Parts: sequence; structure tokens; C-alpha cells
Amino acid sequence: MEYKEFLEYIYERHSGNVKLGLDRMLNILKEMGNPDQKLKGIHVAGTNGKGSTSAMCESLAMEHGLKTGLNTSPHLVDYRERIRINKEDIKFEDILRIYNKWEDVLQKNEASFFEITTALAFYYLLEQEVDTAIFEVGLGGRLDGTNPFNADVSVITSISIDHPKSLGDTIEKIAFEKAGIIKENQKVIIGYLPVEAVDVIKEVCQQRSAELIQPDIDYTVSNIRVDLHSTLFDYSYNGITMKDVRVGLLGEHQALNAGLAITAFIEYAANHDIEENISLIRKGLEEVTWKGRMQIIQKTPLVLLDGAHNEEGVFRLVDNLKKLFPDKKITFVLAILRDKKIDKMISAMCEIGEKFFISKNKSNRAAEIQDQVEIVEKAGLPFFVTNNVQEAKEAAVANAASDDIIVVTGSLYTISEILNEG
Repeated sequence: MEYKEFLEYIYERHSGNVKLGLDRMLNILKEMGNPDQKLKGIHVAGTNGKGSTSAMCESLAMEHGLKTGLNTSPHLVDYRERIRINKEDIKFEDILRIYNKWEDVLQKNEASFFEITTALAFYYLLEQEVDTAIFEVGLGGRLDGTNPFNADVSVITSISIDHPKSLGDTIEKIAFEKAGIIKENQKVIIGYLPVEAVDVIKEVCQQRSAELIQPDIDYTVSNIRVDLHSTLFDYSYNGITMKDVRVGLLGEHQALNAGLAITAFIEYAANHDIEENISLIRKGLEEVTWKGRMQIIQKTPLVLLDGAHNEEGVFRLVDNLKKLFPDKKITFVLAILRDKKIDKMISAMCEIGEKFFISKNKSNRAAEIQDQVEIVEKAGLPFFVTNNVQEAKEAAVANAASDDIIVVTGSLYTISEILNEG
């Protein structure tokens, strides 16, 4: 079976939709020999920032000489991105070999597409004898397919309203779902969360005898500076102080994500008698890369991709753009999903956008072009329409001056279509 044929096969035979619940995964993992209980590492949840934070944890572990496995979702260009060892994507023949070995078990348990991928990741990482496993939660946490992971450290990056039908329509409900990854006697690192979310997480930590580690109380990230090459910040935790730490991802929020990753790795290292090294921490963060997160793909005119796909993500993007390009003309290439709060997302972009190129991505959840257009029209801003995301980007570039800024955003599906064409 070839790569494309395999993907079509598992999409058709298994549900491509999210199927929350742990019974299927627990049954599958039990038949696999419970790799989830034998792996050690870091588990990362959050509304935004969990992919970047996971990639930073991976880079930190690798720089310390640890064989590191990473499982993330979704993929942007290639399905194999979801599972990698030491930053190398899994080979397709390994995917197919493991799937064929466990296909009967996966079918018997009616596993979803996501559950299949997660089960393959658990099995492969154990098979490869990784020292450190890092799993990014797919959706929520409590009922997510990654939940069985017996991690040393849990991380919750951010909490805001997203996927309300699946996770709830209040911060408290969503916090409860995210906190579902917390295990007994674990270290739990959180980012800057709403007070009501922290209260929920504190309660779960108390119930599970887990130790909560919070920003500005236990660790600090300060003096954040951002330019077009990297993000600088100062960091301190538990007697460790670092000035001018550089992370190779753009945006103030990436400094906060880096603070989470450093703290999580320090706690993981302590759990395994690994001596953390400040110079290796610095190097690991400098060398981290993560597609589609304030990623510059062209310099004249400057074209930037960002997968902001909900209110919090867009607010952070807009704030970063204001600081990076205070005197520049910004054009947005936009394609959002219909189950997002597109009015608030686009209204925030209208504060700094000069013009919009509006499109519709190929997701079956894509928002209609007219629904996006109406919000831009209300703001009185010029817009152009095309049914193809790549064509929208090319039109924006063709209409831009050499010193203009073009930002492609609205969904990871949108970013994926640009990267696939590139």
C-alpha cells in the first residue's frame, strides 16, 4: 500500500471525526502491552501553544543527549510529521508495518483516525526505546487519546474558549477537561491562565497529590523582546537564572511557551537524575523550529504564516504584529473555520489590517467566504475574494509593495495549503 492510498484507507475505514472517550484507547493499548505506561516524559495540553511548547521540550531533551520521541497533531504537510524521533519523521514503511500488525485490534475497537495515530505513536516510541517521550494532547485532555500516557510532567499552556461543543462553554469546564491529563504525584506546569482556570487546576492537583508550578510565583519569564529573527527573554526558576535566552520562534507568546518548556524539562530531568546544563538549554531553544507559527516564508514583500485559529490566537498574533511592524501596511490572507468565533477574530484583524484577501480552505468545516466578507465590509476595509487559498496568497503578493507585510492566517488548514504548495 502506498502513502496516499494508506491515508485514504484509514480515513474511509476509520472515523476521521473526533471520538472522545478512553475505553477504545485503553483496550487497544492493553493489547499492545501498555506502551503508554512504560514510556516516560512530558504531556502537553492547552488551547494554544501546545505544539510549540512540545517542540521546545523535544529540542531541550535532545540537546541533553536524550533519544526523544514526539507525537503531535495535526500535520501541516505530511502525515509522518505526527510521529518523530530526534526530529526525524517516522518512515512510512514503519507506519505501515505497525498498522498491519495491529489492524485487527484497531478495527475491533472502532478506533478513530486520531486514536490510530496515537496508538501507533505509543507503540513506535517504545519500540525505538526513546529516553524521553513528548505527547501533545489532541483535544481537551480528560477524554483525549493521549490521556493514558504516564508522563513525569504535565504542562497546560493556555486556556480559552475553543471547541465549546466538545469541551464546554465556560473557562471552568474547559480547565476541567485540560486538567484531566494530571496524574497522581505529578509535577504540573501551567502558563498564564485565567484565575477561574487556575482554581479548577489547583483543586485537581490537590485531589491527585500533584505539585502545581505557576508563572510569577514559582518561575518567571521577563524582559521579553522580539525582532524578525528570534525572541529574547530572561528566565528564573529554582535557583536557575538566565539572561537573554533566545528562542528561534517569533512572538512574545513564544517566550512564555519557552518558559513552560524549560521548567518542564528541569522537572523531568530532576526526576531522572539528569543534570540540566544552561548552555544546552540555550542551544536547544535557539535551534527549535515549528512550522506555521509566525513563520516567514518570503522577505520581499514579507509573507508570514501563522496558524492562529481562535480568539486567543488571533489576539496574540495582532499584538505581536503591532509590535513588530508598527509603521507597516499589513494585508491579511484569510480563511477560517465556521465553528470559530469568526466575528471576533476578523474584527481584531481589522484593527491593523489595510486590506484582506478572503478565501475558503479545503476543510469540511471551512467558513463560507461571504460570512467572512460581511465582517470586513462592516469595518469599511477593501477586500478581494478567491476560492483558493494559494491563489489568495499569490494575489496578495502581486498587489503588494516591496515593503508591505502579508499575513496568512485563520486556520492550520489554511497554513497547510500554503506549505503544501510551497
